[in-house]
Amino acid sequence: RADVVLYDYLVNPAILAHCRPDAIKVSLGKHGNGRLLTQAEINERLVGMSQVFGTIVRLKSGDPMVFAHAAEELDCLTANAVSFEIVPGVTAALAAASYAGIPVTHRDTASAVALVTGQEDAGKTDSALDFDALARFPGTLVFYMGVTTAEHWSQALIAAGKPAATPVAVLRRVSLPDQRRIDTTLREVAEKVQAAKLRPPVVFIV
Repeated sequence: RADVVLYDYLVNPAILAHCRPDAIKVSLGKHGNGRLLTQAEINERLVGMSQVFGTIVRLKSGDPMVFAHAAEELDCLTANAVSFEIVPGVTAALAAASYAGIPVTHRDTASAVALVTGQEDAGKTDSALDFDALARFPGTLVFYMGVTTAEHWSQALIAAGKPAATPVAVLRRVSLPDQRRIDTTLREVAEKVQAAKLRPPVVFIV
């Protein structure tokens, strides 16, 4: 029903096939080139289009509330009295793990799961990640957006006391014909990623 669809580059093109033929489709980024619009510009576009069009879809991959800038967009819509509905999705950590046959929780070994960013906001002066706490975390860690920072977060976990032999599954483009899975360890994950020349989208299950 959407008049306009603003979509992220990771959205499967098969989903866009469900758009109305006359819908305006706007890509907000392209892999390797970053965002075509800044977050501020996306917010402005959402508000501006809401004054012209009846139904706008802000289409994200996975779940819109997990590492997807939903907070900034919802704050902007609320501040401008734009009504909205949130449609939940399945976040990449859970979808990729399930498809790959990896239980992120296990009654014997993992009673909790933590979703961790591997790429913090460049504007932050200090990291919000507590690697000492993450190293002690009694369960599974899933790192998003961690390809270019694999050496940093893996070594930080080891330095904080996480065993270097901890298993890590590297999952790329799961469920698609060119999917890849690399099973490695915390000690070797950065080297494996570099050797395989992996590019996003990837999730790391530790």
